[in-house]
Amino acid sequence: MGTGEELEAREAVRAAYSAYYRRLVAALYGLTGDYSEAQDLVQEAYARALARSKQFLDVADPEAWLRTVAINLARTRFRRRKLFDTLVRTGRVNRPPDTVPGLDPDRVALVTALQQLSRATRETIVLHHLADLSVHEVAETLGVPVGTVKARLSRGRAMLATLLGDRSVETPAPPAHRPVPAQPTRTGVPAPEPEPGSHHA
Repeated sequence: MGTGEELEAREAVRAAYSAYYRRLVAALYGLTGDYSEAQDLVQEAYARALARSKQFLDVADPEAWLRTVAINLARTRFRRRKLFDTLVRTGRVNRPPDTVPGLDPDRVALVTALQQLSRATRETIVLHHLADLSVHEVAETLGVPVGTVKARLSRGRAMLATLLGDRSVETPAPPAHRPVPAQPTRTGVPAPEPEPGSHHA
């Protein structure tokens, strides 16, 4: 790939970072229950986009590509450390911080409850409610029938209603992203700056 194409590909990754980073972190946080882990997974997904810049440049839906990579990375880590099975078996989960950047208290409570669901149900709920995918898009992402997605959503909503004390499980849209100054990291992807005095993105 020529220098011009390389620059174009890197710019495409930067544009995708500005557009999708916080939304992807919110979705992965819901999946993992660990905000730092979610950030790490999303950063790794962007690093892979840079490493495969020609492929990324040709991707029709950059956000879907990044989300799929991040979810697959999360699954690999869970399998390697057997973390998920241990948490389910013992009932131990990571307690989220009282305040998480970009997530309001209701969202943090939801993430805590999500960790008590099965992985399959949790992934389905997260993709539909936090990543805002349609039922058909969730089915395509997870490689399962639409009917399976609907059944998991129904079961997951009922379980969350119980865990959250019958509060609505319909979550608000991911927080709007404000432009983040580009500060290159070792992966070449700009890192987001904290926003002093604000608990919201």
